[in-house]
Amino acid sequence: MTSSDQTSAPVSVDFWFDPSCPWAWMTSRWVDEVARQRPLDVTWHIMSLAVLNEDKDVSEDYRAFFPRALRYTRLVSAAKELHGDAIVKPLYDALGTRIHPGGSTDVDSVIAGALEEVGLDADFARHADSDEFDGPMRSSHADGIGRVGQEVGTPIVSVDGVAFFGPVISPAPKGDEALALWDGIVAAARYPGFFELKRTRTVDPIFD
Repeated sequence: MTSSDQTSAPVSVDFWFDPSCPWAWMTSRWVDEVARQRPLDVTWHIMSLAVLNEDKDVSEDYRAFFPRALRYTRLVSAAKELHGDAIVKPLYDALGTRIHPGGSTDVDSVIAGALEEVGLDADFARHADSDEFDGPMRSSHADGIGRVGQEVGTPIVSVDGVAFFGPVISPAPKGDEALALWDGIVAAARYPGFFELKRTRTVDPIFD
């Protein structure tokens, strides 16, 4: 890292995630790695795969996943509304660690452990089953998806106002590889005529 990297003004990054999505989790670990080496000012936002697909023709197996996913998004939305932006990333980390590398499908156990980890009362779990904060959750979702279009999913990343879906990566790169990917993705996204680059996934999410 050069001295200019260390002293330059922070780059504004917005990241939209659904806690249930393993691919968003991988991308978030990459952004964390870049943030350890570059001055990034990252704001974390909730979005929802359940909301994204509520009017779409998807398989029954995929649709069966949405109620579980919605509980997590509702929990994070409530935490943000009641405790502010600062709680969003720690709660995402606590949930995601249990869901993804931890491999837990027990939603109640995941929520209980995550709430304890971030210092919220166990009773806060009630928000996972409440639509009280669905309005802000849907607004956050619409803000993110409105920047890239309905045909994509999670995660959505915006760098200094330039938004894109993904990248979809596995495993999350580290060190110089993480920076090289960051520079390449951001450079491509900043070209106004660049829209899509894709190839078939050959591996599942590889967690640390």
